[in-house]
Amino acid sequence: MKLWIENDNEYEFDFPYEDTARQVLRQVLLQENCPYEGEVTLVLTDSEKIRNTNKTFRGIDRETDVLSFPAVDFSTPSDFQMVAEQEEIFLNLDSDELILGDIMISVPKMRRQAEEYGHGEKREFAFLIAHSLLHLLGYDHMDEKEAAQMEEKQEQILGALNINR
Repeated sequence: MKLWIENDNEYEFDFPYEDTARQVLRQVLLQENCPYEGEVTLVLTDSEKIRNTNKTFRGIDRETDVLSFPAVDFSTPSDFQMVAEQEEIFLNLDSDELILGDIMISVPKMRRQAEEYGHGEKREFAFLIAHSLLHLLGYDHMDEKEAAQMEEKQEQILGALNINR
């Protein structure tokens, strides 16, 4: 698993955030039966930058907790057969890793949510990583059925890592 991290404001965490991100990413790919090693860029940023990015790319002028920018347009979530048929497009030619995309997290919003939901920052951070990677793999939550499926997957991922509420 290749993880590129850009920590915009040199945010400090009271848990090993890089290790946590890698563990969650690996668990998602394991659970989704991904036959490839993955490559993800993680941007840790502030409220203003994520708001501006949300406005620019989604037309929504407000802060959000996490944004996902997929590199693969999965027509069916976690359909790695599609990737296998076009590896030259989706794989990093130097490493043969599947380029999954970018995740952007608002650290201030993550911290507020951890407090609001009554669990630690590590749990909230791990949840946002799992949630976002599922988006990168083609999952969404536009209707109740999709939302329930994502919720179940997220809980399985975090439960397998013993990162509970």
